[in-house]
Amino acid sequence: MRILVIGGTRFVGRHIVAAALAEGHSVTVLHRGVDCAGAPGAEHLHADRDGDLGVLAGRQWDATIDVCAYWPRQVHHLADALGERGGHHVLISTVSVYADAPEPGLDEQATLLHPIGLDGDAPPVDATTYGPLKVGCEQAAQRRYGGGLLVIRPTYIVGPHDHTGRFTYWVERAARGGTVLAPGNPEAPMQYIDARDLAAFVVARVDAGDDDVYHVVHPDPPFSMADLLAEVGAAVAPEGTHLEWVPSDWLVEHGIGPAHLPLWPASDDPEFVLAMDPARAIAAGLRARPLAQTARDTLDWVRGSHAEPGRRRVGLDPGREADLLSAWQRR
Repeated sequence: MRILVIGGTRFVGRHIVAAALAEGHSVTVLHRGVDCAGAPGAEHLHADRDGDLGVLAGRQWDATIDVCAYWPRQVHHLADALGERGGHHVLISTVSVYADAPEPGLDEQATLLHPIGLDGDAPPVDATTYGPLKVGCEQAAQRRYGGGLLVIRPTYIVGPHDHTGRFTYWVERAARGGTVLAPGNPEAPMQYIDARDLAAFVVARVDAGDDDVYHVVHPDPPFSMADLLAEVGAAVAPEGTHLEWVPSDWLVEHGIGPAHLPLWPASDDPEFVLAMDPARAIAAGLRARPLAQTARDTLDWVRGSHAEPGRRRVGLDPGREADLLSAWQRR
């Protein structure tokens, strides 16, 4: 199968490319040419998806996987450039498309946010606009591809080559040991998916010609932030490592937010969008490796020569963490 991947050199995209190549597919990657290291074995086409896409002219693929559509106008621009030559279309979306989930275990029919960007507007992507823009991308793709559309809604994506640093912070912090500042409610819902398991599922569903919508999340609820940190710690932390849980309101009062402690919403209120039902994806073949394996592989990547130099540094400075823990213990 000939597969076109839009944005296939970083994290999710590079794992999808690797999975497709491993299955014997011919893969073309469209990207800006900034970093070609992430897709060895693939054909590379260099273009800015927001600009001239003439490099796609006269070419045809059996499937197109769009990893990096953030504004609906990008979906339309790509569809205009490909015409009928892109084949089966796959949109990587997010569980952030849902309106506030009132309970855990909701399926893919749960209420979505109101879309934005369908008029061609392109507001900055931030915590407020990200979900509504992705709803707009889904609706734009539905209009352009109809029954030939596969929509993937993952939760937090983790594993090697994670340039966001969100999960990586907790792996590195656990590996340092000592007393770890753990934020908020330990029973707060949490889900994740290893990027390699996401990639394998996407390629398998492309092979099957699937046109459904899937939560690509793991595990089944209930699963909590405490469960995640405990499993990560068991995999990589030295003996004697201890989690010190500090309430959200105290942290916020001391100037701490999600940029300092990733995977935490700066609130003790449960986010049930992190407790969605993965049953449909599991029935379609989604398989998730143990979190311990993901944590160890992520730490190996961070410590090895293949850790990308451009990955984001997020999380608390060790000195700041120590000061906060001291202040919390003296309260």
